[in-house]
Amino acid sequence: MTYSISGHYVASCSCALVCGCSVDAQPNDGKGGTECRGIAAFHIGEGRLDDIDLAGVDFAFYNLFPSHLTGGDWKVGVVVDNGASDAQAEAVGKILSGDEGGPFGQLAQFIGEFLGTERGEVKVTEGEKPGAEVAGHSTISYEPLRGADGTPTTVKNAMFGFATEYEIGRTTGSSSAFGLSFEPAYGEQADFVFSSEQEAGAPAGRM
Repeated sequence: MTYSISGHYVASCSCALVCGCSVDAQPNDGKGGTECRGIAAFHIGEGRLDDIDLAGVDFAFYNLFPSHLTGGDWKVGVVVDNGASDAQAEAVGKILSGDEGGPFGQLAQFIGEFLGTERGEVKVTEGEKPGAEVAGHSTISYEPLRGADGTPTTVKNAMFGFATEYEIGRTTGSSSAFGLSFEPAYGEQADFVFSSEQEAGAPAGRM
């Protein structure tokens, strides 16, 4: 079975200023904590798993990383938008669990506890006011950090990035799902491409 999905994501977590998880650094929040609690919400613009069309599906990936990523023992949970069919939701679940290989297959070794998959209202917003909303769980607003020339600051070629280059910023709002509550602080957004054809050993986002 093969898959390919592409679209846009907005992420938020508890890390102070810049999240170091993408380079396997120790998480650090503004209160001295050393774990990363977060959400990454994805809108699939185009994609499929074999003959199942996944275009238009939104989903949210919740995480607790207790230390640097390769230390493992992650806790993760997923919410798939109510607008997805049962077949689409099942396909997304297979991809994220690692059953279909690709980047999520490589990362599955680090998951210590899968907290389950829920259905709910998930929305990813791009444009002038980017953010994400999962009804009853999370409301995230994103604002980019800007460099000296006024353009958004980006990170490129990170080991565990969701994209080969992504924009970083700050987030505000609230989030509580699967028992993983946190105060949004760091944020990022980018277009993504994930595929089962990714080369072995390459990090997430390098599809």
